[in-house]
Amino acid sequence: MKISMIAAVAENRVIGKDNDLVWRLPDDMKYFMETTRGYHVIMGRKNYESIPHKFRPLPNRTNLIVTRQKNYRAAGCIITHSIAEALAYSREHGQQEVFIIGGGQIYRQALPLADKLYLTEIKHSFAGDAFFPEFDKTQWQETSRLGHPVDDRHRYAFDFVIYERKPTH
Repeated sequence: MKISMIAAVAENRVIGKDNDLVWRLPDDMKYFMETTRGYHVIMGRKNYESIPHKFRPLPNRTNLIVTRQKNYRAAGCIITHSIAEALAYSREHGQQEVFIIGGGQIYRQALPLADKLYLTEIKHSFAGDAFFPEFDKTQWQETSRLGHPVDDRHRYAFDFVIYERKPTH
């Protein structure tokens, strides 16, 4: 099973502030929804709670929440207590690819396990309190990059970038 991570990341690695996004990029949201549709998505509890109620659980995907809270409940979601447990659930249910969708702590824990990164690299720095972990780009091969300019719906330019982990010898 391929373990993928998907995130929108500012130049200074910010991914959010006060449990919310700090930008509005409709084409990035569309990319996220299209890329993850039909797959299992693994997220932390705080990330799940940051999703507006009308979009919870994320439609057309299996939502797995990782939390330390033993009695946590979320309608329509699978509750797990570790990334390993969430990945095992996805493996047992025949997933070919699973998406880690955040937040910062979950990304940090999952990065060593990841095979593929789908990053929206925003060409701007933001104030924030949640960050995507640093990673050694020499261990990754950029396989795709699609630029998106500033336009009437997007205040910041960004690139959709896919990285695949290089094989270790």
